[in-house]
Amino acid sequence: MNEMQFDWDDFRLFLAIAREGGLARAAAITGKSPPTLGRRMIALERQMGRDLFKRMAKGYALTEDGEVLLKKAEMLEAQILPLHRASTKQQNAVKVSAGTWVTHYLCQRLPEITEGKGTGLRFISAEEVLNIGHRETLIGVRNHRPEGVGLAARKVGTVSFGVYARGPADVPWARVIGSTPSARWVQHHAERDNGFELTNPRNALDLVLNGQAKAVLPCFVGDQYEALHRVSEPIPELDHEQWLVTHNEDRHLPEIRAVIDRIFKVLKTACRP
Repeated sequence: MNEMQFDWDDFRLFLAIAREGGLARAAAITGKSPPTLGRRMIALERQMGRDLFKRMAKGYALTEDGEVLLKKAEMLEAQILPLHRASTKQQNAVKVSAGTWVTHYLCQRLPEITEGKGTGLRFISAEEVLNIGHRETLIGVRNHRPEGVGLAARKVGTVSFGVYARGPADVPWARVIGSTPSARWVQHHAERDNGFELTNPRNALDLVLNGQAKAVLPCFVGDQYEALHRVSEPIPELDHEQWLVTHNEDRHLPEIRAVIDRIFKVLKTACRP
C-alpha cells in the first residue's frame, strides 16, 4: 500500500516515537497517552504489512522498514509544516483564553502585548477551562499547573484577592453567581446580605466603581483604580498560582512564542512572585 495515502496524523505520531525512542517521551510531545500511541503504531504496521519498530525494554528502535518510512515521513513533514505555518499566519489570530479579570487586564495592556506590530489576537473570556489539546484555544491562562499530556506550562506568579469598595464598607455585596472560589467565598460570608446578584463578574466592578456595592476583586484589578480602596486584608484562602499554558507542539511557532513572552511580561506585574 502506498504510504502517502495514510492520514498525516499517523505519520506525525510515528515521527514522534521514532525521534524520541519510546512511547512515554513521545506522549509528552503529541498529547496522546502511551497506550494510545502503542495501539496506533500496531494499527499502522498492520496496514502497511511490515514491522516498523523493535520493541525493547528501554524503548523503541526502528527496523529497516521503519528507517525507510522515517525518511519518507520527514519528506512529507517538510511539505506540510510550511503550509501549517502559512495557514496560521494567514488566519492572523492567536487565541488567548482566560477568566474575566485576566482578560480585562490584558485588554488594558494590549499595546504591550502587540508592541504596535498589529498582532492578531482573539481573546476568549471564559471561567471554564478550554481544551488546548483540541485547539479550542492556543494559549490559556490557568490558576493551577496543567496535568494533561502534551502541554507546556510556565508559572507567572501568585494572584491575591481582597474586598474593595469606593466609599464606606457598609454598602451591599455584589455577589457573582458562579462556582469560582471568590464567588463561593462571598456566598459564604454574605449569606445574610441580599445585596446584588450578577451573572457577569465585570458588572461587580461596575457597581463598586459607582459606589453601590463592595466586591471581592483580584488585587491587580482593584488596586489600579484610584477611586477604590481595599476594605479587607488580602484573603489568603483565595490566593492562587497563575500559569501560562500552550500545546507543546505550538509553543515554538514564532507568532505564538512572541505572544506568550509578552503576555508573561504583562502578567508578572499583576502577580506576587
